[in-house]
Amino acid sequence: MWWLGVVAAGAGVLVPGLTGRRIGVLAGAALFLVAAPVVAGVRRRRYTGLARSAARAGRHDVLQDRAVSARAWRRGHRWWLLAAFAAALGSSFALPAAGGMLLAGAGAGLRLKAAWLGRLERSGDVLLWVRVDWLGRRGGCPAGRAVKAYRSTGIAAGDAAPGGSRRRTAALV
Repeated sequence: MWWLGVVAAGAGVLVPGLTGRRIGVLAGAALFLVAAPVVAGVRRRRYTGLARSAARAGRHDVLQDRAVSARAWRRGHRWWLLAAFAAALGSSFALPAAGGMLLAGAGAGLRLKAAWLGRLERSGDVLLWVRVDWLGRRGGCPAGRAVKAYRSTGIAAGDAAPGGSRRRTAALV
């Protein structure tokens, strides 16, 4: 969402719009500053509750980390993301760059939420996972209604680092 917003805002600056570039960019900056913390704070209590009630993963649990869940969600909702990009571009004729900056603010808020979840995992020395059978056919939401609890493993259990990224090991010399 971040890059879609940046591209839409950049294209929106090229069009003078009804209100003028200056007003559009200032309104877009205000929308960015509002959208980023709002998106970062939405469902924070739900994520914390799921993390607190995380049970140890069993041997036969099929687990999927939040990054894979988010990628599956994006694939299932790509038309909505494309429609949001088109709406951000279309809004440039009225208020230049504002729609793109709003979309970029939402993407920045999601990045802030991911960083917060990584810190939550580091503080508990666990990796949090979502059971695949609790996610829907279209990828589901990593904190949606169908997700009853997270499963946890220790940080040393595999090759994943907190936040779901690949663990980097030091090269042996």
